[in-house]
Amino acid sequence: MPDEYRKRSMYLFLLVLVVGSCVGFQGWRTLLNNFAVEEVGLDGLGMGIVQSVREVPGFLTLLAIYVILILREHRLAALSVVIMGMGVALAGLLPTLSGLVFTTLVMSFGFHYFEAMNQSLTLQYFDHAEAPLVFGRMRSVNALANVMVGGAIYVMAKFMGYAEMLAVLGGVAVAAGLWALTRDPSRQDLPPQRKAMSLKGKYWLFYGLTFLGGARRQIFVAFAVFLLVKKFGFTIQHVTILFVVNNVLNYFISPYIGRSINRYGERWVLSLEYATLAFVFLGYAYTESGMVAALLYVADNIFFNFSMGIRTFYQKIADPRDIASGMTMGSTINHIAAVVVPVMGGLVWISNYQAVFLAAAGMSLVSLALAQMIPGQLEKRQQQG
Repeated sequence: MPDEYRKRSMYLFLLVLVVGSCVGFQGWRTLLNNFAVEEVGLDGLGMGIVQSVREVPGFLTLLAIYVILILREHRLAALSVVIMGMGVALAGLLPTLSGLVFTTLVMSFGFHYFEAMNQSLTLQYFDHAEAPLVFGRMRSVNALANVMVGGAIYVMAKFMGYAEMLAVLGGVAVAAGLWALTRDPSRQDLPPQRKAMSLKGKYWLFYGLTFLGGARRQIFVAFAVFLLVKKFGFTIQHVTILFVVNNVLNYFISPYIGRSINRYGERWVLSLEYATLAFVFLGYAYTESGMVAALLYVADNIFFNFSMGIRTFYQKIADPRDIASGMTMGSTINHIAAVVVPVMGGLVWISNYQAVFLAAAGMSLVSLALAQMIPGQLEKRQQQG
């Protein structure tokens, strides 16, 4: 079977799963803050607890390396999307803190295991020049699906409750996963993956950037929209419109980010991301304008896409047999801080919400310093190749 056909088969397989995962997760994410405030009655601490619980499966992604001893990676990817969709569909039926914690765990196990398998399969099946482009295209498709989800929620919210909307969105993810379970796009001529946990000193820079990215990202995920809802009074319609704007922009911008990695290298792309995010988080801390906060949220979403450079950097320095273990270990490291940051942030929020965002700005500056250690010769060699 020609290599190009095999690549197209894997691309289509991942594309369907990305769309299904996006519909379920983006729907859950769009509805979460309003559902938590209006139906469950959570405060900042309660939201922090839910967000911390959401990251526990991410921390446990390292166990996926043992799951693929039994299930092949593409099977685990499909099954994970099914599980994620089930968690989303059940969320609206359990409108209590304990119910939200349980369904969040189910959703999150599926989401994080799929993300690890998605990244691993992409880096294995596509070469150094192709992988950034595939990541960029997938982000673009993800953004388009997000726009469609936002439009669907905007319409559904007029005549459906939270339980019905979550059931519909979760059902789409389940359907995508079930379709993928009937497909086998794998190939046998790739380097066999080491199916064991592996933490290697030569990958320290990848681990460091991943750790800081996880901690910083959780402050954004847990508290940026919460700031808009709690401080500036954004409604579900406002939040949905904001998500749509974000994703329209990301649809057009994401492919260019992948091309920029190939052209300028990971050091340049990641440095731009971290420098910009430092200013974004300072803005969250001090703005008194809902419009400015919304614009900062849009900028934050755009520059988050630059983080694909961390994974393509790893692909260029890693032993091909370490791709699967590297992605699962990277996901675990990403979530070490993410498990505790939302709860700690929720406690800090009670006395001084600005300190939460100032901490994220500081993390961005540390990441900026680390990004300067990405070897320039590596970038030059990859560009010439």
